[in-house]
Amino acid sequence: MNREQLERRLLRQISRLNRSMTLIEPGDRIMVAVSGGKDSWAMLHLLRAYERRLPFDFELIAVNLDQGHPGFPVEILREHLEAEGFAHRLVARDTHTPVKANTPAGKAFCSLCSRLRRGILYDVAVELGATKIALGHHRDDVIETLLLNLFYAGQIKAMPAKLRSDDGRNVIIRPLATCAEAEIAAYAEAAGFPIVPCDLCGSQPNLKRAQVKALLAQLERDNPLLRKSLLAAVGNVKASHLWDASLAGAGAVAEVGEDDLFGEAAAAESELVPLNLLR
Repeated sequence: MNREQLERRLLRQISRLNRSMTLIEPGDRIMVAVSGGKDSWAMLHLLRAYERRLPFDFELIAVNLDQGHPGFPVEILREHLEAEGFAHRLVARDTHTPVKANTPAGKAFCSLCSRLRRGILYDVAVELGATKIALGHHRDDVIETLLLNLFYAGQIKAMPAKLRSDDGRNVIIRPLATCAEAEIAAYAEAAGFPIVPCDLCGSQPNLKRAQVKALLAQLERDNPLLRKSLLAAVGNVKASHLWDASLAGAGAVAEVGEDDLFGEAAAAESELVPLNLLR
């Protein structure tokens, strides 16, 4: 597919998700977090294209946080934002030093780095009067996070498409949450966006997310619908069949009989019911 075809396809997915979750509303002032990676560049340009197709107006302002990584090419971002006419703000805060100083040897930088970055972006959004913060997480981020939480945190938790922050000040949206990473990458390449890689987390070997990504790729060879199935599961929760008594209607742990083990499991393998927004 060429850039125009990819853009139309991605915009359809953004539109379906928006209609389902009401991510964008009339008069919104959306702060778009732009890291310089393929996902955030694609999101920024797609949201502008989407705004031009909607019957109401909303405002975009791109924000980049320079976290003090040595050699971070902030001028590349500035030049692109100015050339494309995007309203923008470039913020500089040194999180690089405390992240490296406070992360134990052999551990991933990502957790502390993301927490510090998130707190700064939340403050900037309030300063700008933003009604929403748009993050560039895509479908693969959502399902990888689901598996990471299952494998390593003992939780059934992914990334919501829309979320109010814990402090209540901000609303987070993920417009690309149903878009495939491969299609976003193809769109970014076709558009020629100036990609700025993250040389902090990207420099660490054996990250758990990379391992999960490799596992998905391996399993997908036998099941091409694997990622669609996993994303559908995020919106197709059967609370009565889980063990969390705090969930409405969950109650006590249910007894499991042969029909449950064989009948329902067999049906689950053959009868996947996708979310409407994935059609």
